[in-house]
Amino acid sequence: QIDPKDYTFSGLKGETVGRLPGKVAGQQFIIQDCENCKIYIFDHSATITIDDCVNCQIFLGPIKGSVFFRDCKDCKCVVACQQFRTRDCRKLEVFLCCATQPVIESSTGIKFGCFQYYYPELALQFKDAGLSIFNNTWSNIHDFTPVSGENNWGLLPETAVVQDYVPLPSSEELKAVRISTDSTKSIIPITRGQRQKNSEESCLAVFFAGDYTTANARKLIDEMTSKGFQLVQTKEVTMKAEDAHRVFQQSASEFIPLLEEGPVVALEFNGDGAVEQCRSIINEVFSGTKIFVSESKASASQDVDNFYNFADMQMGM
Repeated sequence: QIDPKDYTFSGLKGETVGRLPGKVAGQQFIIQDCENCKIYIFDHSATITIDDCVNCQIFLGPIKGSVFFRDCKDCKCVVACQQFRTRDCRKLEVFLCCATQPVIESSTGIKFGCFQYYYPELALQFKDAGLSIFNNTWSNIHDFTPVSGENNWGLLPETAVVQDYVPLPSSEELKAVRISTDSTKSIIPITRGQRQKNSEESCLAVFFAGDYTTANARKLIDEMTSKGFQLVQTKEVTMKAEDAHRVFQQSASEFIPLLEEGPVVALEFNGDGAVEQCRSIINEVFSGTKIFVSESKASASQDVDNFYNFADMQMGM
C-alpha cells in the first residue's frame, strides 16, 4: 500500500528535503505551501503539482506527464517533463527540458534556460519516464494570456550556470547522489533553441536507429561544439517512407530501409562553414555508419526547414 505522505512535501519552511533515486519510482508527487526550501526529486515520477511555493529552489527528475506550477513566486527550478504549465506565477527561473511546447498562463517574469544536469541514474530515469533526451522545446513558449506591449517571459542569460540558481544539496542523505552541473556532461544536449543564430549557415545531420545512435549523436555534438559551432536544436522522431521523400529528397531511397529500425535523431548545427566541417567529421569519425548530412550550404537551410516542419507536425506542436 502506498502512503501519500511519502509522495508529498507540504508546509515546509527553510528546509532541505528530497527523494533519492528509486524512491519515487513513477508515482505522482505533490509539493505545496513550501517557503525558502531546497527540494530535490532525484527520480522519475508520473506527474508533479507545485502549489503556493515561495522562494524555493527545486530540482525535478524526469516526469512522464505534466508538471504544473500554480500560485508560486520567486522560485528557481531544474525540470524535465513531457508537459510544462504555469498558472498565476510570478518570477520563476526554469532550466527546462520539455517534450512539448511549454505553456504559461496568467504568469509574469518567467525565465527559461536549457536543462543541464547529470547524475549516473538520470539516463535510465529518462527512459523510464518515456522521455527522449533529444526532444526539448525549452524555449518555444506559448503564453495563453499575453498582455499587449508586455512580455511575460524571456530567456535566461546564455552564461547562466545551473548551480547559481539551484545549488547542489547540502544534506548528508542527498549528497550521496553523484551530481555534475558541468554543461558538457549534461544528460540533455545544450541547445540554443529560439535564441538568435550567429550565422546564416546551418547544417542538418540525421542518425538512424541502431545500438549506437545516441552515442554517435553525442560524439558529433562534442566534435562540432568543440570547434565553435552551435547546436541549435535536436529531435528524435519516427519517420515513414513518405516523410523521407519530403526531407531527404533525392537521397531518400538509400535511407528508407533504415527507417524500420526505429526513430531517427536529427541535429541542427549553426556557424560559418558548418556543412563542410560536419561532412568532414562524419567522413573521418563515422565512416561506415549511414548518416544523412546536408550536401552544401545552398541546400542546408532547406534541409533544416524540411526536417523540422515535418517533425513539428509529428509532435503536434
